[in-house]
Order: sequence, then C-alpha cells, then structure tokens
Amino acid sequence: MNKVLRIGTRESELAVWQATLVQQNLAQHGIASELVYIKSEGDIDLVTPLYALGVQGIFTKTLDAALLSARIDIVVHSMKDVPTQMAQGIIQAAVLKRASQTDVLVYKNNPLFLEDEQSVATIATSSVRRMAQWLNRYPNHKIENLRGNVNTRMQKVKDSNWGGAIFAAAGIERIGLRPSNAIDLHWMLPAPAQGAIVVVCREEDTIVLEQCALLNDTDTAVCTKVERDFLRALMGGCSTPIGALAQIEGEELVFKGNILSPDGKQKAAIEKRINLSACDKNIGTTLAQQILASGGAAIVEIIQHAAK
Repeated sequence: MNKVLRIGTRESELAVWQATLVQQNLAQHGIASELVYIKSEGDIDLVTPLYALGVQGIFTKTLDAALLSARIDIVVHSMKDVPTQMAQGIIQAAVLKRASQTDVLVYKNNPLFLEDEQSVATIATSSVRRMAQWLNRYPNHKIENLRGNVNTRMQKVKDSNWGGAIFAAAGIERIGLRPSNAIDLHWMLPAPAQGAIVVVCREEDTIVLEQCALLNDTDTAVCTKVERDFLRALMGGCSTPIGALAQIEGEELVFKGNILSPDGKQKAAIEKRINLSACDKNIGTTLAQQILASGGAAIVEIIQHAAK
C-alpha cells in the first residue's frame, strides 16, 4: 500500500489553494495526499517591510525545516518566494504550468493618474522590485509599505487613501479576488518565476521525486530556470529590484530582464530572442553577465552599498 504524501503548506488562502491544486493533480495519478499546515516567519511578522526582514527564504525556511525533519514529504511554494539556492538536502521535484506572470494595480478611485508620468500619488507595495520599477516610471509618486496575505492587503487598499496597490495577478486570480478596478501592468517586468508553483521534496526521497515529476510542465520549468539563474548570477535574492521573464515562442526563447537601483533612478535592461537549439543550461547566467557588462554592474554596487 502506497503511503499518503504529507503536503506542507502555509495557512494563507492562496498557499492552501496552491497546495490543494497539487493534491488534486496527484490524485489524478492515483497518489493520495493530505495537507499539513505550517506557519512561516513571513506570516507572523506582518508589519516590518520584507526588505528589512532579510526576505530571502522568509516564506520557505520554516517549511524547509519541517521537510528536512521528515514531518512532511513535499512542500508547495509560490516559486518566486523560493531562494535561488535551496537548502541542502532539498530538491525541486516539479513546476506546474505557469499562470499569469503579470503584476496588476488595484486602484482606489480612478486610474487617471497613470496617464501622466509626472503625476503625484501614493502606491502601496512591499516589493523592492515593484517599488523601483514604479518610481522609475512615476518619479513623483510615494511608496507605502503593504504587508499581509492577499485578503488583508485588499482590505487595506479599501480602507486607505492610497492611489492603489500592486498585486501579482496570479495570486488574486487563483482565489477569485481580482476586482474590476484592476489594471494589468504589462510594462512592469515580473519577479523571476512569478506565476509558477513549485513542489520540492527531500533529495534522497526518490519515490516521492518520481511521483511529483508526473506534475512537471517542461516549458515552465525551462523558463523559470532561466529567470532564476539570471537572478542568482546578479544578486541571488528575491529582495532585490530585479525583473525577469522568459517565454517560449515557437522555436525561440524570448527573454526580458532588468535591474534597477532601489530608488528607480538607475536602470539596466536586456531583451534577447534566442533559438532554443542555441540555449545551453547556463543561458540565464550568460544573460546576467551581459546585463552586468552593459550598466548592471554599477547598479549592483549601488544596491550592495545601500544594504550595508
């Protein structure tokens, strides 16, 4: 008799939705599982800005510890929250087909201020990437910190006098919370692996690894690896103002990436179309080296100096 897989998940509505999706997909392959709820450090402190908490791994390390101690068998994460260097003994088991990678602005009253890049408004987000890209486009705007789960952040927007707040489209759409007053920000490059769900397990647990591999979407796995390699080669952490998006179009890999100073005043960007036959396993690192050589290195220095 096959054992019931224990799926570790955070307790937020979105995290449970994602874990339940994995549970349903496993069931389609005849694999039984149950959810195990674990509170992460990122869920406990909802006041301190993420960049002040040392955000890398804040939503994953408690679950990683439970996985390594064999309290659970697999963990489901929003892939953008997972450090590019996973904890020793933990391995990526599957990446589900990606949903929308887009960021959206949920505005309060009307979005007319978006039409004028010299307008004055207050926008809420805890993401340094979103903050930097927003200030690069709207230098006169003020940024307010916004923490909490999706439901909490939506309520804060309603209760505030902000012009709006930025959300990941996938997060609010998955749990049916995308409001009519939401606008896709197609100009804003997403976080590496945004919109993707990843399943991880213990490296030595080969049976579980084989079971989870049944859920893997190859194209999404390829694209998110390029994005995360790009991130790791630049800075390594998800708390840095780095955007990346890789997409497969026919026989080509289409890549866009950028890195900005935290205040949005400095920006380096790269766009490439590469034939898939010419893409080796280090293509993400190669793209990072190219952006470093074309202005990115100076911005990395700015970020490192600001972090001291």
